[in-house]
Amino acid sequence: MTVETATHSTLEGFSPAELALSTRNHGLPLEALRYDVTPLGLHYLLTHFDIPHVDPGSWSLAIGGHVGKPLSVTLDELKERPQVTFVCTLECAGNGRARLSPRPLSQPWLEEAVGTAEWTGTPLRLLLEEAQIEEGAVEVLFTGLDRGIQGDSEHAFERSLSLEDALRPEVVLAYAINGQPLPPQHGFPLRLIVPGWYGMAHVKWLDRITVLTEPFQGYQQAHQYRRKHSEEDSGVPLTRMLPRSLLIPPGIPDFPDRQRFLATGPCVLEGRAWSGWGPVVRVEVSVDGGQSWQDATLEEAVAEFGWARWTYSWEVVGSGDYELCSRATDAVGNVQPVEPAWNFGGYVNNAVQRVPVTVR
Repeated sequence: MTVETATHSTLEGFSPAELALSTRNHGLPLEALRYDVTPLGLHYLLTHFDIPHVDPGSWSLAIGGHVGKPLSVTLDELKERPQVTFVCTLECAGNGRARLSPRPLSQPWLEEAVGTAEWTGTPLRLLLEEAQIEEGAVEVLFTGLDRGIQGDSEHAFERSLSLEDALRPEVVLAYAINGQPLPPQHGFPLRLIVPGWYGMAHVKWLDRITVLTEPFQGYQQAHQYRRKHSEEDSGVPLTRMLPRSLLIPPGIPDFPDRQRFLATGPCVLEGRAWSGWGPVVRVEVSVDGGQSWQDATLEEAVAEFGWARWTYSWEVVGSGDYELCSRATDAVGNVQPVEPAWNFGGYVNNAVQRVPVTVR
């Protein structure tokens, strides 16, 4: 059986700017989907500007704005407050961007911008309550130490959450990952973790938190990370992760194009699935490029905000070319689309992954 794949993805020549970004950032090797918790060096990484150098001896977190009791808290003082540890899946909002045509100019992710880690920190809510939020507050702004220029605007990387979202009990100021202090590339000494949301919300290298009486209109909030049809379109802000399922490519790869080769006989396909809108309740697998689908066996998620393992037993009976796909459905009814939907920034492309396999 031969499946034509060229119509699904046209990867045109990459620009020098995209190549430069791809050397600074890295994705999850898909074979690492086997781990419930991603080993630290295999977790996806996106650095928007530069990794700042932070002296932990002089660093402190400022909490101010529309509060009755402004705070300045050192890392040691944060660690003296109540501590929580939990597992959470993070995915970049641009995951899948390189599969769009025309391709928006930014980090050219295929499907690998994801990872699941164990985070340790203190609930944000406790710090905000300690600072005594005053009546009239509407948002909480998070400012990182990383600074640069984008869209002719020089700015620190900043994002805000509504007050309601910021006060969710699972939102955490994290200072450790997988049982060790945050490394520089993951936001040392402190970063925000917003379970269920795309990666842009998890501000790294936190410098200050500001309670606002008006919605934040900074560049990364008002112009970026919005689903829009053109540069002039104001778009819809990105929040929670849409459902996605990824398959560990079976067999062995060709170097360098990663085409997979597999023998006939029984083959257990496996992967992970997740959604920011609630648990994944169904994963389906196709071995013919999405023409037909069969239910996979779905295991319990590794944590409330973590991914779930799935498996599918495939009896490979004929040689030839196959295209493997999987798709996830979450608890509120969101289903992965078979084909991608283009948008100006190349965000939230959660179309099904396609894995070409040659059986011999």
